[in-house]
Amino acid sequence: SGASSWTPTPPPQKVKIALCQILSGENKESNIQTAVAAIKKAAYNGAQLVVLPEMWHCPYSNDSFPVYAEDFSKPDARPSFQALSDAAREACVVVVGGSIAERVDDKLYNTCCVFSKTGELLAKHRKVHLFDIDIPGKITFKESLTLTPGEVPTVVDTDVGRLGIGICYDLRFPELAQLYAKRGAQLLVYPGAFNMTTGPVHWELLQKARAVDNQLFVASCSPARNPAASYQAWGHSTVIGPFAEVLATTEHAADTVYAELDFAQLEQRRANMPLAKQRRYDLYGLVDKTG
Repeated sequence: SGASSWTPTPPPQKVKIALCQILSGENKESNIQTAVAAIKKAAYNGAQLVVLPEMWHCPYSNDSFPVYAEDFSKPDARPSFQALSDAAREACVVVVGGSIAERVDDKLYNTCCVFSKTGELLAKHRKVHLFDIDIPGKITFKESLTLTPGEVPTVVDTDVGRLGIGICYDLRFPELAQLYAKRGAQLLVYPGAFNMTTGPVHWELLQKARAVDNQLFVASCSPARNPAASYQAWGHSTVIGPFAEVLATTEHAADTVYAELDFAQLEQRRANMPLAKQRRYDLYGLVDKTG
């Protein structure tokens, strides 16, 4: 699902965004209740766009993904998906629903669903770069043991502007962000769960890099850190402006981060420093293979 590369960028508007850094545990029903309450509270506080973290409905582990996975095509087998749709409609906000383990036949995906303020599914982004790393003595994790990578980048037009969607490890790949910028995205949204090894050094750095390289806004939403969990999330949900300025952030505890975005700043920043016009496409290029 996405906007064609030749579609003009929507007119600039001002948008209040909320990143819900919620604390999740092993009880899916409790996690759902926490997420819905966070969405409704954010909407009550004036947010027009609400973002949840990666895998908010379950513990972040390969053991958990198959157990908590949902088949979005079956109304009786998708409680997390349905709760997000209902909450978006009831709160009248656009929801970037973090990510949920999605089951399709014998495959599992790490999937972010975007819902309109009427609860309609606008887009579905399946994490395209799986988190497979091995830092000896620090952290080893291989999502590919249980998950299948997505095949399609996701740019989606919403009531609050054009969004490019990535999930966690997708943030590390500048080409994906460049492609989103080329398709006219105004804000890149990354639900993510960086860890205690990479989070302190790379989380904010990568968000700033994606923002300043492409002269757009970046928002990344982490789960709160759960001391009882096997995987310790870094937290620090953050919103970055097109000049790499930190507009809002938090620490590692449960919290909601609010920021006011003015998409008119994109045109201003690009006029001040016209990188798109200055790129030497006679020397290098970006190929959009799915646009």
